Amino acid sequence: MHWKLFADLRERAGAETVGVAEANAETVGEALDALLVDHDALRERVLDDDGDVVPDVNVLKNGANVADVGEGLDEPVSEGDELALFPPVSGG
Repeated sequence: MHWKLFADLRERAGAETVGVAEANAETVGEALDALLVDHDALRERVLDDDGDVVPDVNVLKNGANVADVGEGLDEPVSEGDELALFPPVSGG
């Protein structure tokens, strides 16, 4: 399973697209956990002290924010799904 990373998240991981060892994750949350195990530098940027995703990082499945559709981090995933972490973008 692969994650696309954007902006400072890409810099922390050292790559735009990263694979995770846990290829058999059944939910977005499990896939995120596997990503953070493999790329610990992302953990402090993505999760708060309670282990929840910080409000300024969007978790996307197939281009849709999982917080807005489906079951959030409990949203099921399959091998063909595109997962992404996307911080808000600002500028002008």
